[in-house]
Amino acid sequence: MTVPLSEPIRLAVDCMGGDHGPSVTLPACRAFLEKHPGAELLLVGQPEALTAAAGWSRCRVVPASEVVTMDDPIDVALRRKRDSSMRVAIQQLKAGRDGEPVQAHACVSAGNTGALMAVAKVLLKTLEGIDRPAIAAVVPNATGRFTTVLDLGANVDSSAQNLLQFAVMGSALVAAVEGIEEPSVGLLNIGEEAIKGSEVIKQAGELLRAAGSAGHLNFFGNVEGNDIYKGTTDLVVCDGFVGNVMLKTSEGLATMMGNFIKEEFGRNLLTKLLAVLALPVLKAFKHRVDHRRFNGAALLGLRGLVFKSHGAADAVAFENALARAYDAARNRLLDRVHDRIVATLQAQASDAGDNATPAVAQAA
Repeated sequence: MTVPLSEPIRLAVDCMGGDHGPSVTLPACRAFLEKHPGAELLLVGQPEALTAAAGWSRCRVVPASEVVTMDDPIDVALRRKRDSSMRVAIQQLKAGRDGEPVQAHACVSAGNTGALMAVAKVLLKTLEGIDRPAIAAVVPNATGRFTTVLDLGANVDSSAQNLLQFAVMGSALVAAVEGIEEPSVGLLNIGEEAIKGSEVIKQAGELLRAAGSAGHLNFFGNVEGNDIYKGTTDLVVCDGFVGNVMLKTSEGLATMMGNFIKEEFGRNLLTKLLAVLALPVLKAFKHRVDHRRFNGAALLGLRGLVFKSHGAADAVAFENALARAYDAARNRLLDRVHDRIVATLQAQASDAGDNATPAVAQAA
């Protein structure tokens, strides 16, 4: 799907998903529309819950009678709740059976992550050459910019070929959303040396180095966990198990540090007075580490753009997820992923010749 730059970017929003539903998603949508005059929204959900949006310009309500809760099993979302706001929102990314165009260019939901990935994969399928979708998100780094990390939990076990695909998809994401045409790629490992890591990581390193030598990736090499926050590379690739543990550990550490600072400044009258003096510095620090600024994880590898907001997101965080989806659609992320993965895997198959793996040969 190619989105002409002159065409309004239309987002399908699962207004019922997440911990808070319309009480958060609707204010976020209103704020987003005010800042993005070139955007249109499809507000998906139970009509009676979306009455506050009646009369909004550049909006249309798409009814859905059911809601996927945060603790619904995946099979419930897939097979029982066929008219859920999540499923109906994703369906807006599909072309009609009689050749009708897609209704939306991207979808945003704060709903159950497992259910969202499963429903999106079933409805949209994966791009040719992609074995598994991956979840990609950004974290702040010491350079004042962001580091994009994937996979963050979609795949517990990943092959070397999967990690190569993640690198290609992630590179397209960074190029589209951050404007870095040749982002540097690091492979997360327990050391910088090529001989370190599991057999899968070593094999992935070989594939990534070959792709880098061929000019299809800007591969930096192995990186360690602290490099994510140093900003050593624009993109860090890992399997979903490691990525999810890294993300949750980081969130826990940030929360703990914030609580420590509050406790120390609240110990007595003197420290409270010092807190008042330090208020501008504390506000600046809070802004730099505010997780709401980085909300909106991309589900890469699908035949449609799906973005996942944190389930507990407030209106500011959800608005940022909408903005990331908008930027991805406006900058043709799907086309970029497709072009990069095809070029990389075809080159890999050509280099391998008759010895190419079945996955590579099929993708080519």
